Amino acid sequence: MADDDPIHPTLDEFVQRLVNETGISEAQALELIYLVGLRWSSLAREAKAIGSQP
Repeated sequence: MADDDPIHPTLDEFVQRLVNETGISEAQALELIYLVGLRWSSLAREAKAIGSQP
């Protein structure tokens, strides 16, 4: 499979999407991915919770 396969995003693409859509930092996005895995719905939920903290 090619590296630019849109069906299988890279780790960097997951990180950038989380950062862009939720406003968390890249470090926070990476930590979430390592804790939660690559399930987008879970990542987005947790990232939004982090992003809404004061």
